[in-house]
Order: sequence, then structure tokens, then C-alpha cells
Amino acid sequence: MTKRVHVVAAVIRNAQDEILLALRPKDKHMGGLWEFPGGKCEVGESPPQALARELHEELGIVIDNPRPLIQVRHNYPDLHVLLDVYEVLSFTGQAHGAEGQEVRWVTPKALSAYQFPAANRTIVSAAQLPQQYLITPEQLGAEQLYVGAEQALAAGCQLLQLRASHLSESEYKSLAQRLQMLCARRAQLMLKGDLTWQADFPDAGWHLTAQQLRELAGQQRPLADGRWLAASCHSAEELKLASALQVDFVTLSPVLPTQTHPGAPILGWDAAQALLLEFNAPVFLLGGLTEQDTDKAQAIGGQGVAAIRGFWPLAS
Repeated sequence: MTKRVHVVAAVIRNAQDEILLALRPKDKHMGGLWEFPGGKCEVGESPPQALARELHEELGIVIDNPRPLIQVRHNYPDLHVLLDVYEVLSFTGQAHGAEGQEVRWVTPKALSAYQFPAANRTIVSAAQLPQQYLITPEQLGAEQLYVGAEQALAAGCQLLQLRASHLSESEYKSLAQRLQMLCARRAQLMLKGDLTWQADFPDAGWHLTAQQLRELAGQQRPLADGRWLAASCHSAEELKLASALQVDFVTLSPVLPTQTHPGAPILGWDAAQALLLEFNAPVFLLGGLTEQDTDKAQAIGGQGVAAIRGFWPLAS
């Protein structure tokens, strides 16, 4: 039986929001590929202790208050790894290749141009995604939705889903085209609907419904790598379908009761956490949550929070 190696890694950000990468020595496992700095947990070490030691040895820095980002399980042919990944926003010292390795600061968007070990693909997604995911409300007119999105982007929204099943196909596509231009170089737009529309929106990602997940079971990923693919999940079964389809992230809901579905069954925090432990991609928790729940969502392994009412600008 192949032993699972427990490893820690860090997404280290500087004041310019650049992320530090290190080049693996050619004589090591996966040599010549870039990685997020870190290393193995020694016997008796907690993951935060191992991370602090490894980053001091490898980079000459002392870290402060690392935040859990994501946990990844990956099986290589010759090695099984469990990766505990942390985000480091505060450290002292000048980060450098203390062991002679090349290091480089890169923008989050530029991460996609680098070659990483396969287990790091999920970390790249988590590093590029924000902590909040805004979903537009139903039953608003196209102009109301556009104005609200404009206000949300001005307030710092970086990830926006156009969810508007009440609009006709032509109305939805017209609004999506306008939002695609509005979001350019400011935020990532995620669309919903018929996947045959995707060619009309090359800069947008796609958010699949649970029904679409089932319809796509056993098929190839429907979007090319490099375009964001997400899915709505509510159970372990749907998370498995999303994983098989190689989605980049999901929403998991409902965590708490919502105004739109009063009395509907909910997951609760404990069940949501249990589901996250078995899933290898970023998860936004959804359902009755607000910005104030972001820390709790991250503490149980989530990327952050998705919300409609909690994030939508009231003035729209």
C-alpha cells in the first residue's frame, strides 16, 4: 500500500498581491516544475509548525498568522500526498531562495502560464479566486441587473454570476454581452444557461446547474482549460460529478435557511465541513450566509462565501 505523505504549502502574497513561486530542483521528485513553497510535515509537527519551519529554511522568512486556504489529496503513480495549503499575507524578512532554488513573484493571473505538479492545479485555482462570489437576484429587469453589477464592481466585486432565468434568451444574451464588457480586466463573469452559448462569450466562465452536472456525467469537461468552470452542488453525489468533470470550483448549498426557500432542508455547518473534506477543489458556501460568515466558511475548509441578498447592492 502506498504511503500518503503529509505536505504543507503556502500561497505567499506581497503588498502588490503578487504570489511567490519556487522552482523545484531537477534532482527532486517533479524536478523542473514550479511549486508553492513548503515541504513535508515531520513527526510530531502540526501543519502550521511545519509551514513556519519550512518557509524559514527555504526562504529565510518568519510568517505571521497563516490562514488555511485549501486541503488537497492527490495520488501520483509513485506517491500519494495530502497537501495542507495556507495563505500567508504577513511575514518578516526578505524572501529569497535560501537553498539555492530560483524564486519568482508573479501576479495571480500569470500563474496559469507556469507548469506545476498535478496536485497544484487546485491550489492555482484557490489562489486566483476571491473570497466572495456574488450571484445576481432573480426577478430584476435587465437594466436593474446591469446597474447593480456596476455598483458591485465599483465596490470591489471580483467574481460575478449572472443568474437570471426569468429573462428571455435574447434578453439574457444581450445583458451578458454588456456585462462581459463591464467586467473586462475588473472581474470574472460567470454565466448560466445552454452550453451552446459559450462561443459567444469567450471571456466568461460557466456555472453549471446540478441538472447539467447529471446530464454531463461521463463526458469530457465542456469548457477548455483556461476558462472557469463551476457547478452548483448540494450533496456528496453532486460533488463527485463535479470532480469527475474537472470543474474549477463549486457552490455548496444550502448551509443555512434562506428567505427564498423557507423550511427547505439545510446542510448545516458540520455536514458542509464533512463534505468539504472529500472534495479537491475550491468551494463557496451558499445559503443564508453574508460577508460576516466568510471567516467561518474558511475555517471549515471553504474558499469563502457565495451570496445573493448578502452581497447585492441595495441601492439597485
